[in-house]
Amino acid sequence: MNVLKTGIDLIEVERFRSQKPEIRKRFIDRVYTEAEKDYCRDNDQHLAGRFAAKEAVAKALGCGIGEIEWQEIEILSDELGAPVLHLHSKAAERAERLGLTLWSVSITHLKEYAAAVAVGSGE
Repeated sequence: MNVLKTGIDLIEVERFRSQKPEIRKRFIDRVYTEAEKDYCRDNDQHLAGRFAAKEAVAKALGCGIGEIEWQEIEILSDELGAPVLHLHSKAAERAERLGLTLWSVSITHLKEYAAAVAVGSGE
């Protein structure tokens, strides 16, 4: 049986710009892996895009954050800069249970918004 799951998310970049510094640091440390933080370099658009991608993946997995942790969904980049998904721990286990073995993630951002789509498939 073939399986196909999708998720999408849209976020206002202003949510990142307007965070108080002490809240922002805790939020970033809780949500992003070290590799993601290195990539984003505190860039609001990149942070928002990665956040939207994590939300889109969680939706494709059919669960919310809480059942899985933020850092269990890691969005890195390939050599051309395209987003690449890495699932860890409970997120990887859930994907395996659902039969999702192949993923595609796309991120876009404008000055005011970031959006992402995640598609997981398998046989």
